[in-house]
Amino acid sequence: MSECNPSALARELGAIVGDVHVRAPSASEAPAASIIAEPRDALEVAELVRKCEADAITLAPMGAARTLAQIRPAPVALGISLARINRVIAYEPDDMTVIAEAGLTLAALNSLAVTRGQRLPADPPHPDRTTLGALIAATQAGPIRLSEGTVRDLLIGVRFVGHDARLVHGGGQVVKNVAGYDLMKVMVGSFGTLGIITETTFKVRPIPERYTVAIAQFPDPQTALAAATALHDAAPLIHLEVVSAAVAEALGYPAQPCVFAGVAGGAEEVAYLLTRATAILGPATAVLADDEAAAAFERLRDYDAADAAMVAQIAVAPAELASCLMRCGAEFRAHAGCGVAQIFIRDASHADDLQRTLAGWREIAHGARGNLRVLRVNDDFHGDVRFFDDPPGSALALMRRLKSTFDPRGIFNPGCFVGGM
Repeated sequence: MSECNPSALARELGAIVGDVHVRAPSASEAPAASIIAEPRDALEVAELVRKCEADAITLAPMGAARTLAQIRPAPVALGISLARINRVIAYEPDDMTVIAEAGLTLAALNSLAVTRGQRLPADPPHPDRTTLGALIAATQAGPIRLSEGTVRDLLIGVRFVGHDARLVHGGGQVVKNVAGYDLMKVMVGSFGTLGIITETTFKVRPIPERYTVAIAQFPDPQTALAAATALHDAAPLIHLEVVSAAVAEALGYPAQPCVFAGVAGGAEEVAYLLTRATAILGPATAVLADDEAAAAFERLRDYDAADAAMVAQIAVAPAELASCLMRCGAEFRAHAGCGVAQIFIRDASHADDLQRTLAGWREIAHGARGNLRVLRVNDDFHGDVRFFDDPPGSALALMRRLKSTFDPRGIFNPGCFVGGM
């Protein structure tokens, strides 16, 4: 990539988006990009991409930059903030679809949908800081993935700016694929390495009439995980989480492993499901409803182990999750029934300690035919960690072909994804 003169680059960017919309990165953005431009629409994004390809300037799309600041080994030259590209284009409550720009936050979208008794049922941590573009590109999901699936299941259309500053549309009534690829599936989890998402189309769903959460404490994690497995087999829940003792304490509960079982629906359905849940979880199960249930859910959803030296996410077959967590020996928040958990190491005195822990976690995940991705690492060890697993050789070769097809100039968020892409 070419070396950039920051002052000259700022002037050239200002000619595209206006001088007032070119700025230095904030403290949270600085690890991800050296300079920030804030285009107002997809056409200005396209002009920025055109310039970057012509001048070999690396770029990355940015929402709040939380994920990007972690996974980038060094800042790209240009961060393209989508903060101004944040409109709702069309909302059709009767059809239960919404078209919105990628810079809109999930919370802002749902503040509109709730007026019609609907929501986009995705629940990443801190939806007020999660843009729709980041929701797709970083494939973020939380507890209700058990009942609602992930963003891949909710997305029905996407527009993005790609190579040669092309505005590409996939999904909806029109599908213009690139070299035969399914564009929506390709863009989910692409981390900005294939193009810049500018517009999204989602299915929305009705908000359940009632939401209640049953919370039960257990003497050890094995018993808690076994109870969750039994409950998952017995009742259709909206979410089912198991947390280790330290996580339970951080959430405001006694320092014992806890199961959080969410039920939703009409009054009779909720009552029936609670009866099933308490029969399995035990008579000491606490039941929260209404505002108390909502507050408990938000704390569970937003927990991020901010003081941890390293946070990773393991994904294995649901039947393998409990044994993998026990072997990892870490504090955890597990999405029981989905085979996914976030695991934490609190302390690491040296980079070698962290690397040994990470290698052990990866060996456990791979032994169960799963994978492990680092989500966050303490700044002291940031340069020593490989965030993504390397997939099998055939899959990696396919991913490299995708990258070369969608980004032949190598400017879109390079060097931080799977296999160094």
